[in-house]
Amino acid sequence: ISREWERGTMETLITTPVRGYELVLGKLVPYLLIGLFDVAATITLGYFVFDVPLRGSFVELCLVALLFLAGTSCLGILISAATRVQVLSVQVAMVVTYLPSFILSGFIFPIKSMPVVVQAITYLVPARYLIVLVKGIALKGVSVSLLWTQIVFLAVFALFVIAGSVKKLSMRLPEARS
Repeated sequence: ISREWERGTMETLITTPVRGYELVLGKLVPYLLIGLFDVAATITLGYFVFDVPLRGSFVELCLVALLFLAGTSCLGILISAATRVQVLSVQVAMVVTYLPSFILSGFIFPIKSMPVVVQAITYLVPARYLIVLVKGIALKGVSVSLLWTQIVFLAVFALFVIAGSVKKLSMRLPEARS
């Protein structure tokens, strides 16, 4: 979205009958498909190359990954719509998504070994819930019916971020400042 503003193509989009939610959906779908392909490729490589067993349902794993991808991709759209400058969008996205996901999700560092205040902050990181879901479904063979709290959090996160990105995406030209 920020690239659209920088290149001047957003003005052209504004003149079309495209609504905000349609633009968000149009930007979101390709990234969801790419993300799902990455998930399938990772699971396949893990299974055949590294002998990582897939004990649970492949479909369930892809569905929870889709939920995570929808929320995080729309968070990128929200950031991009809010900043309108591509370099700033990338920097904000790194600070808001990549670093917390990498450090606070439990992927690298065990959450139980973190200070209590930081442990509380990890509840706001969607990747924390995806890690639990992937470990449960792929490695332990647990059904999603037992992991419903993580799925509910990811669903609520995705809905809030999708609604926020649609609301923040203004299909009007910025007002001229004098």
